[in-house]
Amino acid sequence: MPLLLLDLDNTLLDRTGSFRAWGERFLDNVGAPAADIDWLLSVDADGLTDRWDVADAIRDRYRLAVPSIDLVDELHDGVVANTRLDPLVACALRIADDAGWVPVVVSNGAVRQQDAKIRRTGLDRYVADWVISEEAGVSKPNPRIFALAAQRARMSLRGAWVVGDSPEADIGGAAAVGLPSVWLHRGRTWSDTRFAPTRTVDGLIAAVATVLAG
Repeated sequence: MPLLLLDLDNTLLDRTGSFRAWGERFLDNVGAPAADIDWLLSVDADGLTDRWDVADAIRDRYRLAVPSIDLVDELHDGVVANTRLDPLVACALRIADDAGWVPVVVSNGAVRQQDAKIRRTGLDRYVADWVISEEAGVSKPNPRIFALAAQRARMSLRGAWVVGDSPEADIGGAAAVGLPSVWLHRGRTWSDTRFAPTRTVDGLIAAVATVLAG
C-alpha cells in the first residue's frame, strides 16, 4: 500500500477558480470595474503573495477605510466559502484507494484556511490524512514535510509518488526526497533545468490514472 502524496491548491481543489469567484463578487461590491479581476489575480499570484500585502494593495487601490485585518479575514474566508470539490476528483481518489494507494495531502499554507478547505468540501472523506506546513513547522520543498506525512500515515515513503502543480514545491520536493512525481502543468511548459517531473499531465484525474498505470 504505497502513499500518494497530493498537493491541495490547484491540484485537488481549484484554488484559482475559488479566488476568482470571490474576487469578482468583492470587486462588484466595492464598485470596481469587472476588468480589475486581472489585476487582483496578478497581485494574488496564485496565493503566493502574503495575505497582508494583498489586503494592503486592495486598500490602496480602492481607497478603502476597512482595516487590513478585516480584509485578510475576508481573503481567507472568501476563498474557503467558494471552494468546491469536483466529484470527478473525489471519484479518482476513491479509485486510487480501491487500488491500494493511500492518499495524503501535503500542503503549504495556513492551518486555518487549508484545514477548512479540506473539511468544508468533504475532501477529508477521500484522503487518509493531511499535513499543513504551518502546523508542521516545515514547508515544501523541504523533504522533512514528506517524511512527516509518511509518519502521520504510519507508512514508509518507499514506493510513494508526489502529485502537484508547483514546479518548486511539489516537483522539487519530490526530487529532493528521491520520489517519482506527476506535474499538473495548467497550460505551462516545464523550464527548470535542476530537476524534472517523472510525468506531466493536465489535471488530477489524469495524474491518478498515470500513477496507477505506472
